[in-house]
Amino acid sequence: MKKYVKNFLKEWWYIFALLIFFALSQKFVFSNIKVDGPSMDPTLEHKERMIMLKFGEIKRFEIVVSKEPDDPKIKIIKRVIGLPGDKVTFDSDQLFVNGKKYDEPYLNKYKELWKKDKLQKTYKSNPIFQARAKRVDAFTVNENWDTKFTIKVPRDHYLLLGDNRLASKDSRAVGPIPSYDIQGRVKIAVWPLKRFGLVEGY
Repeated sequence: MKKYVKNFLKEWWYIFALLIFFALSQKFVFSNIKVDGPSMDPTLEHKERMIMLKFGEIKRFEIVVSKEPDDPKIKIIKRVIGLPGDKVTFDSDQLFVNGKKYDEPYLNKYKELWKKDKLQKTYKSNPIFQARAKRVDAFTVNENWDTKFTIKVPRDHYLLLGDNRLASKDSRAVGPIPSYDIQGRVKIAVWPLKRFGLVEGY
């Protein structure tokens, strides 16, 4: 019996080592995540599968995974717009961070569609989004529909916004997100295969 166990371990130890490595990697290095909902359209699609890295410095314009402030069991995917200590201002769809002007090329497609028909065709399956798009005077507004607003990001917090600004519940509604709620950085799209590739932050 001992000889059988010894031979078994000799032949299969690398499988156990691989399983242990994978389990530890899942806990500390990476994890898979599924996009739920339209808040990151068109950058990330509903039900798209992503790989999230659990380490590394969080940079502006990266896409990250965070706990939902109203329900920590739910994970949300948003883009980092403001870093700790930043003063973020939107003025008629123009982003300023600490007084510096930034472009947001990842918004171009939906901003153009908003100018064309206020996203009525894009949002045809959701009357709530249609009504919201009709009402606003810019693609990025705050909870009061203001086209100009400023958010100060506290220490150890991040300002997270969805790319689909008129359909995203994010830091404009719930406030900046504490760093301990951020789970990781979205880096690779894996499914569907046509979407496979690196997810660029900016």
